[in-house]
Amino acid sequence: MAALPSGEAPTVDRSRDAERTKAEILAVAAHEFADKGYDGARVDEIAAKTSTTKRMIYYYFGGKEQLFIEVLERSYAVIRSIERDLDVEHLDPIDALRSLAELTFDHHESHPDFVRLVSIENIHRAEHIAHSTELAGLANPALDVLTRILDRGRAAGYFRDDVDALDVHMAISAFCVFRIANRHTFNAIFDRDMLDPARRDHHRRMVGDLLVSYLTSR
Repeated sequence: MAALPSGEAPTVDRSRDAERTKAEILAVAAHEFADKGYDGARVDEIAAKTSTTKRMIYYYFGGKEQLFIEVLERSYAVIRSIERDLDVEHLDPIDALRSLAELTFDHHESHPDFVRLVSIENIHRAEHIAHSTELAGLANPALDVLTRILDRGRAAGYFRDDVDALDVHMAISAFCVFRIANRHTFNAIFDRDMLDPARRDHHRRMVGDLLVSYLTSR
């Protein structure tokens, strides 16, 4: 094999280095945006917490807005990948519904920055994510899994037929997001920490119970 010119690294290594650098930037940026909001986060501060420079962040992402968009895309991609890989076809439809609700519960609890990022983007009326090139693919996995579960449940005579997958997705998200996003105000008003480990299993069962009770009511 011919030697590379002096000082020239293999193309594949450069590509891997670039991907690692971008991944590091996105991880740090996600926390900065979640902690300080879109307006409060600063690209120079993000650069200072990574092994790169502000100039390189602009080179990779084009600017602060595009960096934020890619942070949102990456955050949504994680939960969508988990939903897509959830193996529920062998489960009874009611058990499958519970599994999906519990998966969302677990994800949101272990990824509080995701909940904060979504809340921040809603404050901005989704003006950033609306420009995403990945937007169309951010919804399909969750709705595809739910649609199959609901179809099987209706065919078995379990579920009502006046509710669609988006209704159920909204109900799951409402419970799981509220528990994380409103934890502090809820605790201040009612003196109860919704993330108290002693109540975790109760809440995890509760979201499934609520869904099953509603979907099986006539």
